[in-house]
Amino acid sequence: MMPNMDPRALKRMMESMGIRQTEVDAQRVVIECVDRDIVIEPAQVTIIDAKGQKTYTINGEAVERPKEVQGAKIEINDDDVQTVQAQTGADADRARAALEETNGDIAEAIMRLKKEG
Repeated sequence: MMPNMDPRALKRMMESMGIRQTEVDAQRVVIECVDRDIVIEPAQVTIIDAKGQKTYTINGEAVERPKEVQGAKIEINDDDVQTVQAQTGADADRARAALEETNGDIAEAIMRLKKEG
């Protein structure tokens, strides 16, 4: 935003130039890539429409998750299991199971185990 400018005046100026800004009530945005998904949650999405050309601006916490390959099982290494154990106090079997459920996402596995208690 421009310093020392009234937000309403800025909005009127943008509208006079044919630029409209709209907020989208989004909770999550998922960007599907070939090898991974990028999940942005919670997401704040703004659409800027400038003379028919729409631009989407996304703000939020982004987490990358590896793509699940059908029929393939993700390999969980012992270092990841030990990391989850150290952070949660869970035994090796629970830590490995949490990593398998989250497709190897260490942070998500830790969060799940901490929620379980």
